Amino acid sequence: MFKATSLFRKFVLIALVAALSVAALPATTVYAAGLNDESAPPEMTAERLEKIWRREQAIYGKMGRLLERTDTLTGRIQTLIDKANEKGYDTSAVQAALDAFVAAIQEARPVYESAQGIIDSHQGFSADGAVTDIEVAAETVMSMGDTLREIRDITAPSGKALREAIKAFREANFPEGRPGRQDQPKGTAPSFAPSN
Repeated sequence: MFKATSLFRKFVLIALVAALSVAALPATTVYAAGLNDESAPPEMTAERLEKIWRREQAIYGKMGRLLERTDTLTGRIQTLIDKANEKGYDTSAVQAALDAFVAAIQEARPVYESAQGIIDSHQGFSADGAVTDIEVAAETVMSMGDTLREIRDITAPSGKALREAIKAFREANFPEGRPGRQDQPKGTAPSFAPSN
């Protein structure tokens, strides 16, 4: 019979935190609505550009915090994979997904850093974010939006694959019918042992 170990619980918890952290990246895409829409170009007002610029900078900051955490989280996941291997679990799919995720994060870092140059130069905007040149500001928000989308496009597929590999690992190694968290009294750890 399968018996849940603290290793498994730690593995799932840390892996899900890492995967969910990256899952936030695709959800935070900036669409400078209307800037690329030829059919109905909206009036680009200074107020609208300033709002988009603030939102892009906030997303950039959130992405940075997530990227900072990935090294720690992926390191913990690797440690747990190694321990699971020692206990005889087949973690090859999770390892491959983690390796792909780490490679995607490394590929995304220079793109992320290039966005700092856009923020630092803030062309078309004053230092406090007010529009100084509406046409240049529109180009700046489009450029920043493209960069943020590129980061998402690099990291989202491998983040999703990592989540799916973790889910498959859990399903393959721990049978259905086990009590879930919703069945446990509050404040207790779930049992992953099969129900009789």
